[in-house]
Amino acid sequence: MTNSIGIRRAEQTDMAACAGILNRWIDATAWMPRVHEHADVERYYAETVFAERIVLLAEDDGEIAGFLSLSDDHHVAALYIDERHRGAGIGARLIDTAKAMSSDELSLWTFEHNRDAQRFYEHQGFEAVRRTDGDNEEQLPDILYRWRGRKVRA
Repeated sequence: MTNSIGIRRAEQTDMAACAGILNRWIDATAWMPRVHEHADVERYYAETVFAERIVLLAEDDGEIAGFLSLSDDHHVAALYIDERHRGAGIGARLIDTAKAMSSDELSLWTFEHNRDAQRFYEHQGFEAVRRTDGDNEEQLPDILYRWRGRKVRA
């Protein structure tokens, strides 16, 4: 990886690359069940994620290295970094950008099995605020994390 990482808003033409990063992560993660076929993930990204959320991209010399999806209510719905770009600070740059856009609070869910993600989010200042036994479509236990920025005055 080079030092040429850039963050930008995604465009519709970036949708397939983002869905591909997610699909490759699901395929490579032993504990993650495949609930939707590859084409269904792409369709969901085209019809829902890119239509209803802000999607931020991290690019390395023009190649999409990762992405973050942020809803209007400051919820990080997705953060995935392509395998060969992990560990280079790209996730932190995307989270920092989302924090700057939502200076009071961010929330996100991560799976209990995803210990690397938990360590990452805690390092980024997120705190676990709720746990479930798997009331999601994957039926896997998960954890709600929240980050609070500036103090809100009463």
